[in-house]
Amino acid sequence: MAIERTFSILKPDATRRNLTGAINALIEKAGLRIVAQKRVQMTRAQAETFYAVHKERPFFGELVGTMIAGPVVVQVLEGEDAIKTYRGVLGATDPAKADPGTIRKEHALSVGENSAHGSDALDTAAIEIAQWFSGNEIVG
Repeated sequence: MAIERTFSILKPDATRRNLTGAINALIEKAGLRIVAQKRVQMTRAQAETFYAVHKERPFFGELVGTMIAGPVVVQVLEGEDAIKTYRGVLGATDPAKADPGTIRKEHALSVGENSAHGSDALDTAAIEIAQWFSGNEIVG
């Protein structure tokens, strides 16, 4: 398997409840390395750009509102098959359907406040990473 990088956001519902360390522990337990991380307050423009793929969907406004409601932690994760590995650690979007031990089963409040985001493909990961990090901020 190839070493990949993926993008992660610990969402406002997680940072509000001081879960950064607990979620990072699950990430690292899965064999992923956190090679970049910073806490930011996402602006409306940043959230709209980040979630532009969902612009025409009925939940877009609620999604943007949720993401700007408090600070987030943006991260670059690295490891073998990182995208698939992290999506497995995240669990299903609906925490009621997520497997035990996953981020969303253990920490999410609802489908809308599901504690974390992860890239779904290599090209998406590259775009998402570039929106939040310059090359010298990623140290692997």
